[in-house]
Parts: sequence; structure tokens; C-alpha cells
Amino acid sequence: MAYDEGLAERIRACLDGRRDVVEKKMFGGLTFMVGGHMACGVLKDQLVLKVGDELYEAVVTRPHARPMDFTGKPMRGMVYVAPAGYKNAATLRTLVDLAVGQAESQPAQAKKTKRR
Repeated sequence: MAYDEGLAERIRACLDGRRDVVEKKMFGGLTFMVGGHMACGVLKDQLVLKVGDELYEAVVTRPHARPMDFTGKPMRGMVYVAPAGYKNAATLRTLVDLAVGQAESQPAQAKKTKRR
């Protein structure tokens, strides 16, 4: 199982109606980009959040959350949340909204031009 499709569907529901969301395969899972910036994703059954430095401590200390350590060492600003930490729909929406807010706070991505 690369990622939990049920969780991906729940995240899609949280992001429904936004025109700036792009899904990308990343980290062996699925990532949701908002305005060109990573916001959240799914890796196996873990919710992945990019919350940045300002929200990191508040989010990583929530029940069932831990630092994202995909590379073997913690990635600052990135958090895993186990299924028990997002089983409630309102809690999942809150977490996704935090990650979306972080993505929206980033500078706009420059459009890439193709070189010939």
C-alpha cells in the first residue's frame, strides 16, 4: 500500500472547490500542492502536513503527531499524524486548513518557461 486512498479522498473533500490544488506523487505517497507549494499529503496511512516553523511545535505536540522523519532525521516544519489523530472529520479539516494556510503564506511560484 503506497498510500491510503480513503484518506486521500477525505483530503480532497477538505480542498473541494479550490482551483489552486494540484496532486503529485511524492515520497512514495500523494501530495497536495496549493498555489504551487506543498500543503499536505498521504504516506501509507499517515497524514503528512507541511506547517512551517511557526506552527511546528503546536502541531507536532498534538495527540498522535510526530516529526516527519522520512530521511531518517526530523524534517523541520513537517509532521506525520497517525490515523487516530485525524479520524474525526473536523480534526482532519483543521489540520488540512493549517497546512493550506502555510502554503498560502509562501511567495507565489514563478511560472516555469520551457527552454528550447
